[in-house]
Amino acid sequence: MLTCVIRYQIDPNKHDQFRQYARTWGRAIPRNGADLIGYFAPHEGSSTLAYGIYNIESLAVYEAYRARLAADPLGRENYLFAQKERFILREERTFLKLASGGGAS
Repeated sequence: MLTCVIRYQIDPNKHDQFRQYARTWGRAIPRNGADLIGYFAPHEGSSTLAYGIYNIESLAVYEAYRARLAADPLGRENYLFAQKERFILREERTFLKLASGGGAS
């Protein structure tokens, strides 16, 4: 099992747009095959850092999931919404494996 952590740098004046984006992924991600942990918007401290976190079985499963998400009408709509509103300034993905125990190795 892998955990994908998406780190976003967002426009500090467009938190509402990011929250809408996050709510949409909250519906689209699970129905396309990933185990969504959640999307996290700024609250205290940095006003520009946000995160999306989900679990996926493997990188091979991730590739198939990404293709389904891109073909999903809700997914396509959300990608277009982000491009139109330009609230995401930077996005980077990191794939992590649980190292503290309690999970599959």
